[in-house]
Amino acid sequence: MSLTGLDYNTERTQLPIPEYGRHVQRMVDHVMGIEDREQRTRQAKAIIQVIARLNPQLRNSDNFERTLWDHLYIMSHLKLDVDAPYPMPTAAELESKPERVAYPQKPAKYGHYGRLVERMIQQCADMEPGEKRDAYTELIANHMKKQFLTWNRDTVPDQVILKDLAELSKGKVKVKEDVQLAHTADLLRTQQTGPRNEVDPRKRHNNNGGGGGGKKRNRKRKKRY
Repeated sequence: MSLTGLDYNTERTQLPIPEYGRHVQRMVDHVMGIEDREQRTRQAKAIIQVIARLNPQLRNSDNFERTLWDHLYIMSHLKLDVDAPYPMPTAAELESKPERVAYPQKPAKYGHYGRLVERMIQQCADMEPGEKRDAYTELIANHMKKQFLTWNRDTVPDQVILKDLAELSKGKVKVKEDVQLAHTADLLRTQQTGPRNEVDPRKRHNNNGGGGGGKKRNRKRKKRY
């Protein structure tokens, strides 16, 4: 049984960009049928404004307008001929994939510090001696102590951090003798996130003490009468 006037998505043509919907695709198809190039360009720019409202998160990107025009070209199956501010991308450019990211295969020497700390130490070792390097060294040592306390809540002696720092830097990075690292209590306090689950004393009184107080008052009234 077939009903006239009804069609299903399975019977329709597939949308190049389904996120914009079929109405926007019909607008693009309509623009493709306009013979006058100037009028076709005006209509294309109007569609750009429509899809910009439908995709507002792209405004934070640097190539916002270029991305919108690329989407319009894709919805026209790379056949739209208008006076656009950006050239039409080729099929090879759209099918190209980003280069594979080279992840480090060597594990970190100390897992509780992580590879980021090792990179910071290497960068500090390459710096010229001076106040900037001394401040960076102190910052790294305190960060190492904080990372250590993340995995081990016990008190960690500063000598352990300084020894690990010297080992990871191969003796190139050292904290000055007059510098004292942050206290363990201060570092643990900064790691605590979120408010404590404290009970409102008024609620505690109403929930726990209300019944007891009522019984006492009733007892006193019974004694009076």
